[in-house]
Amino acid sequence: MIFLDEPTTGLDPRSRRDMWQIVRDLVAGGVTIFLTTQYLEEADELADRIAVLNRGRVVAEGTAEELNRRIPGGHVRLRFADPQGLDAALRVLGQAVRDTDALALRVPSDGSLRALKTLIGRLDDRAIEVDELSVHTPDLDDVFLALTGNPSDEKVTTR
Repeated sequence: MIFLDEPTTGLDPRSRRDMWQIVRDLVAGGVTIFLTTQYLEEADELADRIAVLNRGRVVAEGTAEELNRRIPGGHVRLRFADPQGLDAALRVLGQAVRDTDALALRVPSDGSLRALKTLIGRLDDRAIEVDELSVHTPDLDDVFLALTGNPSDEKVTTR
């Protein structure tokens, strides 16, 4: 068993990838690694199980996928070439957040293939052209922020 505390803090991207490969090789060789990190991409890359701590207590535990599914906020971002396309899509889709300056809509979605096919089909049925489509699903940063609250809401007392 090896304990690693913030093993890639301060490393450049190449060195970080090298360290990640060393950890993967150790695990593949049967070594158990206990990793502490605030770099959540690292946890996502390396950990089979993740525990989220808040004020010294475990507030959630599971695989990265299990933790990500607990947090709402997935969406599809659609960008259009002109305001007419944006307006037409908003009429068809209804439940979306409009960004007029970017000519974009943010449509709530779980990011599943079925949801994407349905969304694209509704737009295609009305011949609405989309310039760009991107899918956002919650990541471990979103999980951490949702589970640990907003630190600016907490009052700090000093003596």
